[in-house]
Amino acid sequence: MAKKEKIKSMFDNIAPDYDKLNHIMSLNIDKGWRRKAVREIVDTDKPLAVLDVACGTGDFTIEIARKVAKGSRIIGIDLSEGMMKVGREKIAAARVDATLEYGDCEALTYADGTFDRISVGFGVRNFEHLSIGLEEMCRVLKPGGKLVILELSVPSNPIIRWCYKLYFLHILPAIGGMVSGNRGAYEYLPASVLHFPAPDKFIPMMREAGFSEVKHRALTFGICRMYVGIK
Repeated sequence: MAKKEKIKSMFDNIAPDYDKLNHIMSLNIDKGWRRKAVREIVDTDKPLAVLDVACGTGDFTIEIARKVAKGSRIIGIDLSEGMMKVGREKIAAARVDATLEYGDCEALTYADGTFDRISVGFGVRNFEHLSIGLEEMCRVLKPGGKLVILELSVPSNPIIRWCYKLYFLHILPAIGGMVSGNRGAYEYLPASVLHFPAPDKFIPMMREAGFSEVKHRALTFGICRMYVGIK
């Protein structure tokens, strides 16, 4: 089974418990990271066309929809219908104007230059072919458009890194498996972070895909990083 199908099946399986576990295990720090990223995305009072890639249960999509100007168009895409089912219920409850639809980041169905902004919150490490996904996102951005990526990372400080790995590789899978009944999913999640390219490798990949003015910012001791690129 291709990575893409495995990811889809895994997230469909854990979708009902995903939000609860995600917020508990991150101690809600992830909400602050999203707020910082949203400020980078919504940096104008003009209406925006925004694509939220790997939107999952819609947390990022909803935060963006709350902040954009009237007349904006917000679309979230994901491979997992299970995750988006939860997301659509949350969007209805939040009473924001956003749409979630099936989409493959490596074969986006939108025309060149469709969006002003593209966001990816904790999903880029799940791309089967990272370079292709980056190129596709660059293609559908308007000239001057902005890509904002939030992704978990391994802290550089040795003491923090040791504590992080202890929690991420041992405690998180045990708790996640106990609550969701799918320990494998919560073993995959930390493993995917460890295998994701470090900033000195990922930033050149963004540039090769067509992004300029690429920058990144470490958040919470480097547990999370925000990457920004302009087309």
